[in-house]
Amino acid sequence: QVQLVESGGGSVQAGGALSVSCVAFGYTGSTYCMAWFRQAPGKERERVAAIESDGTISYADSVKGRFSLSKDNAKHKLTLQMNNLKPDDTGMYYCATGPSCTLSSQSGYTYWGQGTQVTVSA
Repeated sequence: QVQLVESGGGSVQAGGALSVSCVAFGYTGSTYCMAWFRQAPGKERERVAAIESDGTISYADSVKGRFSLSKDNAKHKLTLQMNNLKPDDTGMYYCATGPSCTLSSQSGYTYWGQGTQVTVSA
């Protein structure tokens, strides 16, 4: 059983920076996608950034140039650095893993973390 443990997040004013991290425990596969999703109140969960096992990274258009995803393969640790945050970035951020990053919808991901809150005030 894979367990995803998230940390980080918090509250910041617009223009500030935060980071969220996720460690995957119990994963034995060598090929998999790790991703960050976010969900704002009343909105659908959307994928923010994802990384394939070969290192290929993809970002949602809304965060390109502001967010940076990195992964420590030895530790199965995924970190999302979020800069120049905007109020629209507010939401619960979830780490997820799945067999491939090809699918951007949440249905393509098997394991999920408990979520960590990010709040950006104007």
